[in-house]
Amino acid sequence: MTETGVRPEAGLVLTLSCPDQAGVVLAVARFVAEQGCTITESQQFRDPEQGRFFMRLRFEQVNGRTLDLPLVRSAFAAVAAPLLMSWRLTRAAERQRVLIMVSRYGHCLNDLLYRASTGALNIIVAAVVSNHPDLGAMADSHDVPFHHVPVIPEKKAAAEARLLELVDDLDVDLVVLARYMQVLSGELCRKLDGRAINIHHSMLPSFKGARPYHQAHRRGVKLIGATAHYVTADLDEGPIIEQEVTRVDHSMSARQVTAIGRDNESLALSRAVQWHADNRVLLDGPRTVVFR
Repeated sequence: MTETGVRPEAGLVLTLSCPDQAGVVLAVARFVAEQGCTITESQQFRDPEQGRFFMRLRFEQVNGRTLDLPLVRSAFAAVAAPLLMSWRLTRAAERQRVLIMVSRYGHCLNDLLYRASTGALNIIVAAVVSNHPDLGAMADSHDVPFHHVPVIPEKKAAAEARLLELVDDLDVDLVVLARYMQVLSGELCRKLDGRAINIHHSMLPSFKGARPYHQAHRRGVKLIGATAHYVTADLDEGPIIEQEVTRVDHSMSARQVTAIGRDNESLALSRAVQWHADNRVLLDGPRTVVFR
């Protein structure tokens, strides 16, 4: 049981967006009642600038019985169509299958693997993919399959084809770039649209390239942060899901600043992955609505 008394495995989660109009909440509430269900969690947001309405709802049968998901989906389609809804309906207990991509820095990978192993993240790590072999032992320690997929300029297309093959073969729901130091092609970004999350430090474009925290330290930066966002063809400019920031000062060494920065990256990424896995993130044009 959670603090609210709701069984975490119970019921279904509905997320939707549609043109802002009268009667949306009423239509959804009536539908839930007609299914013999009670609402256990509800959040909504109206974006007046875009003229869009967003909603996340969790509901379950009053008698606690398991709902027939295909049947409920079919019934809700009739409600959604006249209101021009984009919607998703899943079981609350459903864990998304995640493929993690990484290069040589292992802090974000280690954090995600640990959280997944303890149940703190509602995911199944299907595999780890890296363009270097260095972190294979870390994946092995969590009994997660590790795939070394080298990336060289003349064979980058083949490497991306292998990645998509793994996504399909492993039935992957979400790809997480946990400090994967390769730029994905525009075509690959489009194929993973809305189901790939990246993490980077928030000091771009000021400190590009290698050792960005050392660069920031030399310049006397007072705030360092990290940004987790959806991957798009526009490098590091996708819709932002979460950001973390920490104040630093002149007394800290470059090593200390780097350690703080990596903590920020791990925390922002794990939150973004959790919220996505819990169906709490909805796209609103170039930004996101996050029902925390």
